[in-house]
Amino acid sequence: MKTILIVEDNDAIRENIAEMLELANYQVLTAANGKEGIDTAKKHMPDLIVTDVMMPVVDGFGMLHMLRRDPITETIPVIFLTSKNERTDLRNAMDSGADDFITKPFNNDELLKAIENRFNRHDTLKKKMSAELQNLNELMAAANNDTLETLPANRETTEFRKKQVIYKEGYAPHYLYYIQKGKVKTYKTHEDGKQLVLGLYHNGDFLGYTALLEECPYKETAEAMDETELVLIPRKDFENLVQKNVQVANKLVKMLAKNISENERHLLGIAYNTLRKKVAGALLSMQKKYQADKTQTFYIDISREDMAAIAGTAKESFIRTLAEFKDEKLIRVGKDNRIEIINSPKLEHLLR
Repeated sequence: MKTILIVEDNDAIRENIAEMLELANYQVLTAANGKEGIDTAKKHMPDLIVTDVMMPVVDGFGMLHMLRRDPITETIPVIFLTSKNERTDLRNAMDSGADDFITKPFNNDELLKAIENRFNRHDTLKKKMSAELQNLNELMAAANNDTLETLPANRETTEFRKKQVIYKEGYAPHYLYYIQKGKVKTYKTHEDGKQLVLGLYHNGDFLGYTALLEECPYKETAEAMDETELVLIPRKDFENLVQKNVQVANKLVKMLAKNISENERHLLGIAYNTLRKKVAGALLSMQKKYQADKTQTFYIDISREDMAAIAGTAKESFIRTLAEFKDEKLIRVGKDNRIEIINSPKLEHLLR
């Protein structure tokens, strides 16, 4: 029995659709808004979602965006219910991952037919994926001993100065980057010039593989945060390794999933946390990322501008909150402006 999740804020419409689908021998779950829909989808993993567009808390567009960014729910088919004056916006939503839309008012046969078509298409794709998986298993049997870690070996390094751009959003990818030494941030720039930091990287990390795997331009900009040495691995060498070694492909998938999860937590924190929580989270994330030896004193020597971008706040607000933390003896600021965290437990408590 297939399971269908209905996300609709109108009680009468939601109950009518649920009753009709149950009579058609589907198991039905319901949610009253996009936020409930996201939680229900992650908990129960329905086979298909039927959702309204305009809803309180989180609308249909927001729910679709969150579902498509999560590896657990990204493949669930989604059908939108929309009024006639929303069709233009919905076309854009379909380009972002929706599978179909039905214009209100609709009859039961129209909705059932759309659902059956989605399930038939999904079953066809599953059969195709099974065949591709068999080919992948054969490729795995023929894989050599190369690993992702061997790619940078015996290659020359390229030096990047502090604040020098490594690659830029919108440009085509030509290399996989490996950090031999230094610190790198990735970010997107808002139209008003403000930066939203997406990721922090250091020695031993790879950069730029998402664009290579998706075969699309970079979706973010990468910039050196201090003197940095990178190994530039040609795109062809990277693609050859991924094609030959399925274990490398699996590792990259796990890296992508981890990055998505971390980015979502970071963005949710920026959206909903207080200023003190944002600053505390930024300090602790840098300590977690860059403190190699837990037994030695750790200093944050990143510019205040970069730190404010990581926290997702204005530089002035960040500096003012640092002063508060200093007075509360959570941090210590040296003459060289380096920051030392002296009370990690209390900073962590601020995030609860």
